[in-house]
Amino acid sequence: MMILSVLDQSPISSGQTAKDALAQTVQLAKWTERLGYHRFWVAEHHNTNGLAGSSPLLLMTHLASQTSSIRIGSGGVLLPQYSPYKVAEDVQLLENLFPGRIDLGLGRSPGGDALTRLALTDGVRKSLNEFPRQIQALQGHLLQNLPENHPYYGVTAYPKSDTKPEMWQLGINKRGARAAGELGVSFTFGHFISPIGGKEALKHYRQEYVPSDYQQVPHTNVCVFVVCADTDEEAEQHAKTLDDWLLKVEKGKDTKVSSINEVNQRVYSEYEKQKIKKNRSRMIVGSTETVHAKLLRLQNEYNNDEFLIITNIHDFQAKLHSYELISKMFQ
Repeated sequence: MMILSVLDQSPISSGQTAKDALAQTVQLAKWTERLGYHRFWVAEHHNTNGLAGSSPLLLMTHLASQTSSIRIGSGGVLLPQYSPYKVAEDVQLLENLFPGRIDLGLGRSPGGDALTRLALTDGVRKSLNEFPRQIQALQGHLLQNLPENHPYYGVTAYPKSDTKPEMWQLGINKRGARAAGELGVSFTFGHFISPIGGKEALKHYRQEYVPSDYQQVPHTNVCVFVVCADTDEEAEQHAKTLDDWLLKVEKGKDTKVSSINEVNQRVYSEYEKQKIKKNRSRMIVGSTETVHAKLLRLQNEYNNDEFLIITNIHDFQAKLHSYELISKMFQ
């Protein structure tokens, strides 16, 4: 049985406010819980006008309170911008409020351009190369087993909790996969960001996996853009808004999701047309038959345990329907 989960970035469609987008994230969490999805993750983005999800741990608290069974997680907390100790406190607070339902996905991304990153750290320059060390420290705080020679030995993350969050490292290459394996945490491959080398990365993760005090066996999921509709033609119409949005994200200016009518009025350059074609390798688009076949093919290639589905299109009702159609494929 294929395990399906959700990643939502709280995208803001044209004509919407951030408040609207966040309300839709809550609605989507409730909807996908009813449909039987396993996890619902939210993202962290900064200094962008088209994504309302800037604080996953805060949003997770609200989402967990509005749902009852689906696992709620981050995809992910950008650990280089934070203190591992503070993150440990925050997730243990969540575990006390919602025991056994919290996932902690961790990303190495800087979170924005150089100036945005400095604003996040209040001017303190932090090296992304410290990411593995930070994960080790976070594990130590959560398991309360920091070694005696650790600089923060004796500092306890409160409130203590009887349960621990599942820990996931997010990555898009073999380096990230190797680090996740060596640290003994689950690994998410971001096919929706970069589909190149995913098979090798996941294979490398499993080969390099070292059982840890936190987790004994390797576990994987793959995050992919999916747009599913009743027909291939209808799915293609909605996918045009995702095509256009990815171009806007690359430019880094207005990143709101345009409507189908707005997209149909666009005149794309030859470079943009080629970019749209290339970006299609990051997504699966089509009817239930098409999407079902392509998901199975991708799982056969990756040998992953789960899929994380992200659907950044303009029409929210079509987005809800897409998740419904996907869920019914594997019931």
